[in-house]
Amino acid sequence: MFPEHRPRRLRSTPAMRRMVSETTLRPRQLILPLFVAEGASEPRPISSMPGVVQHTRETVRKTAADAVEAGVGGLMLFGVPETRDATGSAATDADGILNATLRDLRSDLGDDTVLMADTCLDEFTDHGHCGVLDSAGAVDNDATLERYAEMALAQAEAGAHLLGPSGMMDGQVGVIRRALDDAGYSETGILAYSAKYASAFYGPFREAVDSQLRGDRKTYQQDPANAREALREIELDIAEGADIVMVKPALAYLDIVKAAAEVSPVPVAAYNISGEYSMVEGAAANGWIDRERTILEVLTSIRRAGADLVLTYWAAEVAGWLD
Repeated sequence: MFPEHRPRRLRSTPAMRRMVSETTLRPRQLILPLFVAEGASEPRPISSMPGVVQHTRETVRKTAADAVEAGVGGLMLFGVPETRDATGSAATDADGILNATLRDLRSDLGDDTVLMADTCLDEFTDHGHCGVLDSAGAVDNDATLERYAEMALAQAEAGAHLLGPSGMMDGQVGVIRRALDDAGYSETGILAYSAKYASAFYGPFREAVDSQLRGDRKTYQQDPANAREALREIELDIAEGADIVMVKPALAYLDIVKAAAEVSPVPVAAYNISGEYSMVEGAAANGWIDRERTILEVLTSIRRAGADLVLTYWAAEVAGWLD
């Protein structure tokens, strides 16, 4: 007769629980998304994302420096331009808000952090879609790829270490990789938004970037019902040269994060997106949940599912909590 097994013995003290903890959450695993708005004279609060703002070029520099000092692994930058047009020309303007801020941060921080840029047109187009539209009003995949290549080169020249193609165009990773290599930016990496779903959780983000979108992106983002399709997208991006693959959103897609981690030979990231952030902040503000415990539980769940990296608006704050 074996002695009675009591799993609770390994939960008896904080030190015991810490010693046998299976999943780590470290500052280096967290990436902080930042919004910077052209023409802003002071930070602009985002009403649906309490605590998150559209930065000025100056305030984003201090926020970025503080986050790096706290130990976060990287920064993901989004630009909010003053003017938009059909092809998102501000995205490739060397003096546009995104590229100018990339230069600022690379100058300030050098290689002390991993500087990332959202390589997508949706913030810059007057129709809000992630690509160029054809005469029928549909997104033209191949015309969009040409713009992505141009955008990638502008961001690499501005100092980004990693580019984040998030538009879910077929072939985007391969086109960007070839453009970078041909222009001498072979050391610039690609964090591919490989499994990006047409999610209802993006609402607050659209306020954050002042999105002009009318309608939806279901013709190019993935159907939330599909899992196998995500693995196919991940496989294609890796074959095209992705250095990191990402699942977005995170919480409603932890099964996809797990499946990706089981097959991917490159690191897997997950984006803890705006709607997930806002739900927690809203419930905490009403006193319905313990804010700090909930945030840590959310981020730990994403890591436990298999994400090597987590993009989260709590990155800098949480980094300060972790020892």
